Amino acid sequence: MVKQNYILILLSGILLSLGWPTFGSPILLFIALVPLLVFVQHVRDSSLKNKNRTVFVYSYVAFLIWNIWTTWWIYNSSVFGAVFAILCNSSFYAVLITLYHWSLKRFQTQFLSAVFLITAWISFEKFHLFWDFSWPWLNLGNAFSEYIYWIQWYEYTGVFGGSLWVLVVNFFFLRQYQAYKEHGSCSLLIKKSIPGLLGIALPIACSLIIFMNYEEPKSFTEVVVIQPNIDPYEEKYEQTNEDFKGLLIDLSSKHLSPSTSYLITPETYFTEGSGFDIDTFENSEFIRSLKDFVSSHKSLNLIAGTQFYKIHRTKNEPTPTANKININFWVDFYNSAIQINPSQKGVVYHKSKLVVGVENMPYKSFFKPLLGEFMLDLGGTVSSRATQKNRTVFTHSTAGSQVAPIICYESIYGEFVTEYARNGAQFFSILTNDAWWGNTQGHKQLLSYARLRAIENRRAIARSANTGISAFIDAQGRIVTSLGYEKQGALKGSVGLNSELTFYSKHGDYIALISRFSCFLLLIFSFGGVFRKKS
Repeated sequence: MVKQNYILILLSGILLSLGWPTFGSPILLFIALVPLLVFVQHVRDSSLKNKNRTVFVYSYVAFLIWNIWTTWWIYNSSVFGAVFAILCNSSFYAVLITLYHWSLKRFQTQFLSAVFLITAWISFEKFHLFWDFSWPWLNLGNAFSEYIYWIQWYEYTGVFGGSLWVLVVNFFFLRQYQAYKEHGSCSLLIKKSIPGLLGIALPIACSLIIFMNYEEPKSFTEVVVIQPNIDPYEEKYEQTNEDFKGLLIDLSSKHLSPSTSYLITPETYFTEGSGFDIDTFENSEFIRSLKDFVSSHKSLNLIAGTQFYKIHRTKNEPTPTANKININFWVDFYNSAIQINPSQKGVVYHKSKLVVGVENMPYKSFFKPLLGEFMLDLGGTVSSRATQKNRTVFTHSTAGSQVAPIICYESIYGEFVTEYARNGAQFFSILTNDAWWGNTQGHKQLLSYARLRAIENRRAIARSANTGISAFIDAQGRIVTSLGYEKQGALKGSVGLNSELTFYSKHGDYIALISRFSCFLLLIFSFGGVFRKKS
């Protein structure tokens, strides 16, 4: 029995891993949790003493395999960051399985326990989107990012529709496996598995119908994105903003035309020194020189990744995100995007979904007294970044088209990105620097996840990545054209404009909200049952 349990745990870990983009096939996810759930049933029926602890430890191994296999590349940015993310994330999923085992003793039917785990799992995925240690990379709905023809209905459900799909089908096949063990009939197993196979096939068929009936936008705009391919660890800090302006002109010059509306750079493209003083940058000689370059091209607007800072001369902490440099001297730093055109003042957006430990200190009020002004060593910088509450949308100076300046990590947050669409964005730009992770699955997965945002909101995407992969993605999630990793150059594309809001753009993560409410009710029901039994 012990050997069989090891096999079940390993099987779930491997199936989860092989189901993940960009190398795997998500079809495996529909049965990936079945071995783990069978193992839980074995423990429940056994004579072991510390059953919950056994379930946690064994399931932790399965999720550890999954996390290491799919996100080991964080190691290239920070050893501590990789260890921290992988060990903690594995424990969270192990807790969910342990709670499922606990629920089997509290509910009268396995059905209610299944509903409990499904709602708890989706509630955790939602929680993983907004707490300070946010790391939603492995939310199950993300796994279909390379199989866009299966999930065109994400415009109604978002990625939580995919998570629900995977979890429900896993429990269906668990029930069929249990029936097979009870009756031992292969023919009966095949017959009873047909509804589960239809449960996979019908959503795919619906997706294909949506795909074939999608109407292309009637308006388009011409966009150029650059890919400078600069080493962010060393080369980046040996060059000046003037150097980067020269490179921008060299890479884009042969692609720009009188009809080009936007030229887009990667994240933090202009970051010489500490960046620009946010109070004085508009009057700086460098910004004026950028405006001169833009004005030499008809209808052109420049969207550039920049770093800003704001100085506070005060004794007390001026903002929750301020970094103390010395006595009476504090600085807020911003990872930002700016739109530049000759006829208007520069419009700025500050990145608001920050990488844990790289751009912000999680639970700063708790850790700051222990760690001082320095951040956890999860890779990257050592100073906190400031954010903004609202999603700024850039409006073209003459054409009036509107674009969302999404910065790097923000592109994996579904409901967060819908705020740009609701604020009027007709297409999305993504400014990113994926060089931190090297030529691994990291940058490939981040590009792949962008395709989900295109489908959810029916917005085309122009993606400028420092080392790649820069790309144009249409509103159906198809990569129209791309520039490979570690290549220097530029791309020009015609990007569709869409002002209509999808059901998901309007209503966001409603599946997660329903799950959270249902999970809460089941918990109340569970404890109520225990109390009645004791009385």
